[in-house]
Amino acid sequence: MGAGLEPGRRRTVSGNNSRMTVLALISDGFGAPGGIAQYNRDLMTALSQSSAVRDIVALPRFGQVGAPTPPKVTQRRPQPGRLSWVVNACEMALQLPFDILFCGHLNAAPLAALIARGRSKPLWLQVHGIEAWAKPGTAIRKATARAHLITAVSRHTRARLLSWCDIDPARVRVLPNTVDARFHVRAYPSELASRYGLVGRKVILTVGRLAAGEQYKGHDRIIGALADVRLNVPEAVYLVVGSGDDQLRLEAAAVAAGVRDHVIFAGQVAAEDLPDHFRLADVFAMPSTGEGFGIVFLEAAASGLPVIAGHRDGSADALADGVIGTLIDPGNRNELVTALIGALRAGRAGMPPDGVERFAFPNFATQVDALVRHHFH
Repeated sequence: MGAGLEPGRRRTVSGNNSRMTVLALISDGFGAPGGIAQYNRDLMTALSQSSAVRDIVALPRFGQVGAPTPPKVTQRRPQPGRLSWVVNACEMALQLPFDILFCGHLNAAPLAALIARGRSKPLWLQVHGIEAWAKPGTAIRKATARAHLITAVSRHTRARLLSWCDIDPARVRVLPNTVDARFHVRAYPSELASRYGLVGRKVILTVGRLAAGEQYKGHDRIIGALADVRLNVPEAVYLVVGSGDDQLRLEAAAVAAGVRDHVIFAGQVAAEDLPDHFRLADVFAMPSTGEGFGIVFLEAAASGLPVIAGHRDGSADALADGVIGTLIDPGNRNELVTALIGALRAGRAGMPPDGVERFAFPNFATQVDALVRHHFH
């Protein structure tokens, strides 16, 4: 196998081969839940709409067999086992002709860099959040430095990566999440509100995994602030959408704070039902300290909700530095209480704020097309 292209050098194709094939090695693909899966689906869809791209072949670790994909996108059978995913990735790289190798997670960068170098193909690496914030081991640092293009979901993640990666900053670009058109202002779902006992209540909403490893999302902070919020807004209630291994601890925290009767754990909600759950709320709040971006902020804003987020992470990009919502110090309890009370007293929101449209899918697709043409064509 060859020595590979020099990092930073564009892969140029011409003639009949001017439309490129992308081999995408991703963690979460079509049919998988979560924000990374949604980002990957949006990216694959945008690539499929670029006239510079012939087709995309994706190998996910997690996903759904037979999940629908856009034209030009083929998703191979998901391989949840790490070893089977690696073996399949190597076999595909040897057997399939491709022009660009896309790696959807930093932890897979060493494998992707090895494949790209062996096949003399350019590497496109995607980084999302906390996985790229701390200095990783030597293998990941060397692999990252060999990428021809790195896309980061936020300025915060880009800056943290550049603090440890020896790479030309021009090769690290911000490509933020995009919001699905399913999220828009819609009628109040009265039947759903009755099911949860929310009629006549003022609802604070958080949507996100309840994972022990993601306590940075800030559910604890809202539970801890709820008693003070209710002193000023007695009808306030906290609706938590999501599931995970941290739920029992959060339930115990609500008991300890004396607000267990005012915290509703809705569990995991089907994707088709999520837009109606946003419309149940009066305010969306997630005072996180570890979000790479936070697509849920955009989904809430597009649904017409006021949004509260922390200013220490990629949430600032999602809120356009405060244009789309309110940024607070997530560690300042008084700021959180004041922001929640203000939003709840203001009443249910109407139209989405100015600025949400910049994250619409057509804009995202245009950015993807421009990146492909500039760095690889």
